[in-house]
Amino acid sequence: MSIEVRDLVVRRGRRTVLDGFSCVIPQGGVTGLLGPSGSGKTTLMRAIVGVQVVASGTVTVLGHPAGSSPLRSRIGYLTQAPSVYADLTVAENARYFASLHRLGGRAADEAIEAVGLGAARRQLVSQLSGGQRSRASLACALVSCPEVLVLDEPTVGQDPVLRDELWDHFRRLAADGATVLVSSHVMDEANRCDRLLLIREGAVIADGAPAAVKRSAGTEDLDQAFLTLIRRREVAA
Repeated sequence: MSIEVRDLVVRRGRRTVLDGFSCVIPQGGVTGLLGPSGSGKTTLMRAIVGVQVVASGTVTVLGHPAGSSPLRSRIGYLTQAPSVYADLTVAENARYFASLHRLGGRAADEAIEAVGLGAARRQLVSQLSGGQRSRASLACALVSCPEVLVLDEPTVGQDPVLRDELWDHFRRLAADGATVLVSSHVMDEANRCDRLLLIREGAVIADGAPAAVKRSAGTEDLDQAFLTLIRRREVAA
């Protein structure tokens, strides 16, 4: 398995964000992590990357504890907030991150082209739009061709054409064997995934292929499926 989360508990102050959360994500494919804001998506991703303090439980990635040194060059992570240097150009940022993985300018250039920023490669990040900054961050996450790619809301603020191009790229990465974990609260992106993890209030309410999730809820609409599964859970509780 690529990612294995067992009985994960994460607390922030008096609030328990994840309470005994468990899931297994196989190698390869695109897994969508979907749920409303505040459901625990970002917290789970931070735990998988190894930057989240956890109260208990285990997170294993590619056979190693999350955050351990053997994983540093094998995981790419895109945060919601752009994580690039504003006083450097797009190309300088990508080349800097490439150098951290002992890669050259070609890898940086390919990552920039993959996110549609070729025409802006010489622009300072401070001069980019919000959507372009997000794409610059994505280029830096892609530069090492990671085995596991963790993307926290990568298409927010992007126009429909670019969103489609980015999803095509995620699909190509998965076809080449990468494990892609993408969070979103937009249900229309869920159908692009091989598998869905629907979470609410830190708990899994559905885990399966989009068609299976819809079938289990008795509807062809994922928004409605999500609502139906939530209501079932509330009744069962």
